[in-house]
Amino acid sequence: MNIVTHYFSTFKEILDRIDSKPIHKAIDILHEARLNGRRVFIMGNGGSASTASHFVCDLAKNTRHPNWPDFRVIGLADNMAILSAYANDEGYENVFAQQLASLVQSNDVVIGISTSGNSPNVLNAIDVAKKAGSYTIGMTGFDAGKLGAMVDLHIHVPSDCIEQVEDIHLMLEHLITKALRERVWLPLNSHAVAAVPA
Repeated sequence: MNIVTHYFSTFKEILDRIDSKPIHKAIDILHEARLNGRRVFIMGNGGSASTASHFVCDLAKNTRHPNWPDFRVIGLADNMAILSAYANDEGYENVFAQQLASLVQSNDVVIGISTSGNSPNVLNAIDVAKKAGSYTIGMTGFDAGKLGAMVDLHIHVPSDCIEQVEDIHLMLEHLITKALRERVWLPLNSHAVAAVPA
């Protein structure tokens, strides 16, 4: 089997093993956050930082509708000045936590993307988020690391191939965005909306 065929075939196998229930739940949680003006924070490192930025862009722009509130979404990996300042002065493991500490509030939604599930700066930020009473979502791969057990909602890609985990994380953010955009065309009382725990 050549590399292209192998990549495609294993990709399909991974998709078939993904649990869809947390994805549906994430859509409900984000819809509820939108309706109630709660902020959504998204973070990640490297390729996951790119996915986080892409997610922020898509939620902010591609879900807009004149009769519904816009998403209040913030990317924690997008400001190089503040990232480098916190990294230089307080350690790279605190670059997301320090940003969140002055912004996050109870019932906000904080999304951490980490293929390994063990990125210290993501874990530290999730800890800050949980202490603030916000709702936490983790997107992982591999064995889910520490992040999988730490968050309120865990979306796991069951693969040890970092490229394919990142591929699917990006696909999932597109799926979630599309679902949220299409949901706004439904009457408000035509679907169940999951409440974010206080």
